[in-house]
Formats: sequence, structure tokens, C-alpha cells
Amino acid sequence: MIRTSNIVLTIAALAAVATAADKKLTLKDLSPAVQKTVQDTLKGGEIKNIGKETEKGVTQYEVETMLNGKHRDFNVDTKGKLVVLEEETTIDAVPAAAKAGIEKKVAGGKLGMVEIMTKDGQTFYEAAYTGKDGKKHEVLVKPDGTETKD
Repeated sequence: MIRTSNIVLTIAALAAVATAADKKLTLKDLSPAVQKTVQDTLKGGEIKNIGKETEKGVTQYEVETMLNGKHRDFNVDTKGKLVVLEEETTIDAVPAAAKAGIEKKVAGGKLGMVEIMTKDGQTFYEAAYTGKDGKKHEVLVKPDGTETKD
């Protein structure tokens, strides 16, 4: 009987931890500096989700939004600095060299969402695609079409 109640308590504790980790953040949960950057970057978009993540040792908030029917996501660090902005676009809106770089990588696969990514004042183009192998991939290219890892 003791063993069963220990298992039940362990399961309850794990469920509580999982629930805490899945807690959705709202704008009010963020510091004033982060809230200001989010509001300034929204440009009238609707917040769909706010998550907290640590990337390369830097804690940031990932804000997923929709603006005029397109995905527009961005990350803000804990001090309120905009880290990266990704805006959904079409392959035809991408500069010719970047478009050629993406199409070369997709090479017979199926192109998915294409985004313009702005990071540290630089512009990149990111595309999701399903390869001929049936697996999902992403490619990130510079405006000149060369592939980069970011």
C-alpha cells in the first residue's frame, strides 16, 4: 500500500511540474521593458503565444503573432532588446539570388513557409521544406543566396 501511494505521489508531482512548465505567458507576465518592446514590435498584430526559452545561454521570450493573416514571430531578451524578427512572406517576394539559393536546396522537394528574418541588423531568408526523402528541413540563406547557419 505504501508503494502504491508513493507512485501516486510521484505521478502527481510530475504532473504539477509539467503543468508549471506548460504555463502560457501573457503580456502582463513580462517586465515593463519587455512589454514595451513587444508592443512596439507588434505593429497591430495579434499575440498567439508567448514562450520563454534559453538559447545559447540567453533567456528570451518568443512571441508568436499574426499580422494581416501572416505569421510574424519575434524574440525579445529579458532586458527588452529585440533579438530576432521573422515575418512570413512568399518565395516570389524574396530577392532573386536568395530565391535561387532556396530553390537549389529544395531541389525537387516541396517548399513550405518562407520567412524574412532580421537579426543584428542583417536580413536572411528562411524556408521550410519537405525533401525528396519525405523529411522536413529548413534552409537559411543570405540575400546573395549563400546558405548560412545563422
